[in-house]
Amino acid sequence: MKKFPPINPKCPHILHGADYNPEQWHPDVWLEDVRLMKLAHCNAATIGVFSWAKLEPEEGKFTFEWMDRIMDLLHKNGAYAVLATPSGSKPAWMSAKYPEVLSMKRDRRRLLHGFRHNHCLTSPVYREKTQIINRRLAERYKDHPALLVWHISNEFSGYSDWGSECHCDLCQEAFRDWLKARYKTLDNLNEKWWSAFWSHTFTDWSQVVSPSPRGEITLHGLNIDWKRFVTAQTIDFYKSEIVPLREITPDVPITTNFMGTYPGLDTPAFAEHLDVIAWDGYPYWHSPDGDAKIASSVAFTHDLNRAMKGGKPFMLMESTPSNVCWRPVNKLKRPGMHALSSIQAVAHGADTVQYFQWRKSRGGSEKFHGAVVDHCGHENMRVFHDVAEVGQTLERLDAVVGTSVQPEVAVIYDWENLWAIDDAKAILPDNKNYLATCEAHHRPFWKLGVPADVIASTYDFSKYELLIAPMLYMTRPGVAERIEQFVKDGGCFVTTYWSGLVDEYDLCHLGGFPGPLRKVLGILSEEIDALHDVDKNQVNITPGNALGLAGSYALRDLCDLIHAEGAEVLATYGSDFYAGRPALTVNRFGKGQAYYIASRNEDKFHEDFYKSLVTGLGIERTLTSNLPAGVTAQRRTDGERTFVFVLNFNPHAVHVDLGAEKFNDIKSSAVLTGTVGIGSFGYLILEKQQRR
Repeated sequence: MKKFPPINPKCPHILHGADYNPEQWHPDVWLEDVRLMKLAHCNAATIGVFSWAKLEPEEGKFTFEWMDRIMDLLHKNGAYAVLATPSGSKPAWMSAKYPEVLSMKRDRRRLLHGFRHNHCLTSPVYREKTQIINRRLAERYKDHPALLVWHISNEFSGYSDWGSECHCDLCQEAFRDWLKARYKTLDNLNEKWWSAFWSHTFTDWSQVVSPSPRGEITLHGLNIDWKRFVTAQTIDFYKSEIVPLREITPDVPITTNFMGTYPGLDTPAFAEHLDVIAWDGYPYWHSPDGDAKIASSVAFTHDLNRAMKGGKPFMLMESTPSNVCWRPVNKLKRPGMHALSSIQAVAHGADTVQYFQWRKSRGGSEKFHGAVVDHCGHENMRVFHDVAEVGQTLERLDAVVGTSVQPEVAVIYDWENLWAIDDAKAILPDNKNYLATCEAHHRPFWKLGVPADVIASTYDFSKYELLIAPMLYMTRPGVAERIEQFVKDGGCFVTTYWSGLVDEYDLCHLGGFPGPLRKVLGILSEEIDALHDVDKNQVNITPGNALGLAGSYALRDLCDLIHAEGAEVLATYGSDFYAGRPALTVNRFGKGQAYYIASRNEDKFHEDFYKSLVTGLGIERTLTSNLPAGVTAQRRTDGERTFVFVLNFNPHAVHVDLGAEKFNDIKSSAVLTGTVGIGSFGYLILEKQQRR
C-alpha cells in the first residue's frame, strides 16, 4: 500500500475551508473574514465560483483588482485558494449579446437568462468566452503563492429538468456527429436501436433528434445514447475549459465538484481527466430513515469517489456546517453531528473538509443555507464553534494525508446500467430502486467495519476477493467475460435478480437470461414476479448449507423464478406457486464461486449472508470484534502506519471493544485497548501501535 502525495505539495495538510463570495461584501468585511478564518482553523477558501459578472462586467473589460486583494489576504493569513473558473453562471451581457449561448430544453424552448448552468456547452461562443476568462485568470495568478487547486465550473449537471443539457440545433448536429462516429451507418443505428418498433426507422441522419416529450421517447437505444452523449459533451467542454490552465499552470491540480450519485452524468467517465476527485455531500441527517442508514449511504458515495482514481484521496468540496435551505424539512445538525460527519469523510479517504458556504448571503435563493458565519457576523455562535473544533482536529491529522485503503470487496454501481434500468418498462416501473439496492448490498460491510470500494463495471476486478453486482441488468462490452475470468481465477462473485438481461444497446439477450452470465452462475432465469406491498413470501435456507445460514428471511418486491443448471441450491421460496424453487444458489466455477440472489430480501439476510462470506474468505475487518448497531470502523494506511476511525451515529453513547491491540488516541494521546466508550454522535481517531 503506497502513500499518495498531497493534493498539492505546497500544502501537506488536510484542507479545511469554505466557498467564499467576497464580491457580495464590502472590503471591510474581507478583513473580518480572514480573522474569523484563522479562529475557525481554516486554511483554504474556494473563491471565484459564479464570479464572472464581477471579473468581466462588460465584454473584454476585466476587473481583477478585488480578487488580487483576496488572494493576497489569504496568503498573508496562511491560507490557500481553491480558485474556480466562473463558467457555471454567465454574465447578463453575454446572454443579451449572444442569445445562442442560452440552452434549449427538451421541449425545444430557449431559456431566458437566469438560474445557473443555463448555457449551451456546444456553443463556440460560450467556449471561446470561457477560454478567454480562464486564460486571464491563469496568466494573472500562475505565480501567486495562494493558488493551490483549480476548481472547474460548478456541479456539472447533465440531463435533468434543471440540468445543463441543451437541445439546440448546435447540440443536435453534435449528437448526430457523435452517433455517426459510434455507428458508422444508419442501417447499423437502426438495428442497434431496434427502430423497426412502431415503424420508427430512420432513413436520413437529419431525422435523428434528441429525446423529447413532444417527440421520440420510446426508443431506449436513443434515450441511453443521448445520455452518453451528454456526458461526452460535458467532458469535452471541461477539456476545452482547462486548455489554458494546463498550458500556463501545468503543476496546479485541476478538479471539478461532482454531486455524489446524481444520475445526470456518468461521473466515473470524468475520472481520467481530473487530477483529484471532488464531490459535494449534503446528507439528510436526522431524517426519518435514521442517522445510521444515512451514514451508510454517505459511506457508499465516499467509497465511490475514493475508488475513481484507485484509492487516491478525494476532496469533500462542499458540505454544510448546519442545515440546508432546499429540503422539505431543513433540520439543524444535532450537537456532535457536524464533527462526526466531517470525520466520516476523512475516514473514507477525504483529504479535505470544505463547506458551502463561508458567510451567509444577505439575498438570493441560498440566503438561509447553512454557513460558518451567520448573518450576525461574529464567532460567538454554536455552528462556528463546531467548525473550529473540526479545524483543530484536522490539524492533528497531517500523518493521515495521502493514506488510503485497498479494499478486498467491491460493489458495482454503474451509471449506464442505472439509465437502462430506469428506462425499462417492466417489473416495478416506479420502484426498481437500483441505487437503494446497491446501497443495501454495501451496508453490511459498513456495519462490519470492512472497507469496500464502489466501482463502475469498467474497472479492474482482479484486485478484489469479493465482487458484488446487484441488478447488473446491462452487461457492457467485456464485462461478463471479465467476471467469468475473475471467478475462474478464484474470486467470489455475487449478483441478483434482474441481471444479464440486455447488452450495451439495451437490446435483450436471446437464448435465456441471465445472458452472458448464465454459464458462470449456473442458472437459467425463466420469469420474474413483481409483488404488491401486501404480498408476503420468504426465503427458506436449505439445512446444512456451506454458508452456515439457517431459518427464513422475509422478501419483498421481486422474485426471480430460476432453474439450477449446475448450481447448488442454498435456499428456496416459501410460498406462492413457486414455493420450493431456488431462491439462492452458488456455482463452483474454476477456482472460485458465483452466487445468485433471486429475490429482494430483508436487510437481515444481507447482513448474515455477507458476514458468512467475509468469514469464509478471510476478508480483514478493521476491528475484529462485533460493532454495536449504528457504529462503524474504517481505516486508512500507508502500509506502515494504520489509522482507525470509530464512528458512532447513534444519539446515545456506546461501548466498543477494540480487542487486545493497543491504539494511540490522536486527540487525547492516551493509549487505548479493550472496551472504550464513545459519546452520542462521537468518534475516535486511533493509530495502531506497531508490533515490535
